[in-house]
Amino acid sequence: MPTTRRQILWHRFFSAGLVSLCILNSLAIPSSYAQDYPPDRERGKAVFEHYCQNCHGKTGRGDGPGAVALKVPPANFQRFQSFLKSDEELLRTIEHGVVFSPMHSWRGQLTDGEMQDVVAYIRVLSQ
Repeated sequence: MPTTRRQILWHRFFSAGLVSLCILNSLAIPSSYAQDYPPDRERGKAVFEHYCQNCHGKTGRGDGPGAVALKVPPANFQRFQSFLKSDEELLRTIEHGVVFSPMHSWRGQLTDGEMQDVVAYIRVLSQ
């Protein structure tokens, strides 16, 4: 089957794009791994108390003073379902929020390290 000039150009363009994508993907460092120090529960507790406690409550049961006005209740970190979530799931929720809920994205307001510290503290609350 004869190959047209258009097909050859498209093949070259597609191949170059695929190679570029592979190179960029191999160089990219996920934001969840950008912290230079291990997560710290005490730092996480301070961040939690400042940003999260109003909705999630002091003990993480989802019973903070701000929770009363919310149509979708905040997560209760002492429930078994929260215990089963991976650190990556919790980090993703903090970083990007939850669609159609009051849990908004904290990306840009908290550093990667602060978000990881909060996950470490949430693990303390879920025990």
